[in-house]
Amino acid sequence: MTFSLKRVNAILLKDWKDLLKNSYIIFTLAFPLIFAVIIGKYDDGGLFITFPINFALVISGCFVQAAMVAEEKEKNTLRGLLLSPASTLEVLIGKSALSAIVTIIVIVASVFLSGFETPSIFLFSLNVLLCLIIYITVGTLLGLFSRTVMETTIIGMPVLMIFGVGSLIKSAVNNEILLKIISFLPNEQFDEIISQLSKNGGLSDVINNFLILVVWVLVMLAITFYTYGKRRFDK
Repeated sequence: MTFSLKRVNAILLKDWKDLLKNSYIIFTLAFPLIFAVIIGKYDDGGLFITFPINFALVISGCFVQAAMVAEEKEKNTLRGLLLSPASTLEVLIGKSALSAIVTIIVIVASVFLSGFETPSIFLFSLNVLLCLIIYITVGTLLGLFSRTVMETTIIGMPVLMIFGVGSLIKSAVNNEILLKIISFLPNEQFDEIISQLSKNGGLSDVINNFLILVVWVLVMLAITFYTYGKRRFDK
């Protein structure tokens, strides 16, 4: 079966129409922007300056993706999509495209509203892209394992706590092993890359952080493809 942009586009358009009807998702997208305004006003380049971007990745990339996948299950339309002629790659790209577009828009708006100055546009964009893939795959998994849209909020809270405010949790943890584990999380790599680039660092200073993000991408893609395939052929 050859890859079909037409099928991907059809899935994307369907998701767009569903998004316009879903007030829960639209309301959720406003949270990163609210935090961006607050931090832009009160945190002049301080500790929380990257928080709106990380939060946008978690809320828009992860939660919106999870909600859209779970909505398919709630409406009993996911089974038809899983059994459609569309390949695994086409479905996953189609289901992820809208989340990616919306997340990028929210990130750009958050950068503007918070007054964040992006160091090295290319490396910053690469950083965002890798994290976006990670969070969207996590969101897809949450959606596949949830029975309803509201259930994604419940099972997604640990994800929000770990990926969204992991840096705050780290400041309250004294266990060295736990701190080491937290330091490998995508949000920690994202912040470290931004920190190094803000100090006029180059690719050589953040190459290890990028490699960790690449490993995250490969692992999460593998898990997502496996889980989708299992769901596709389950009876």
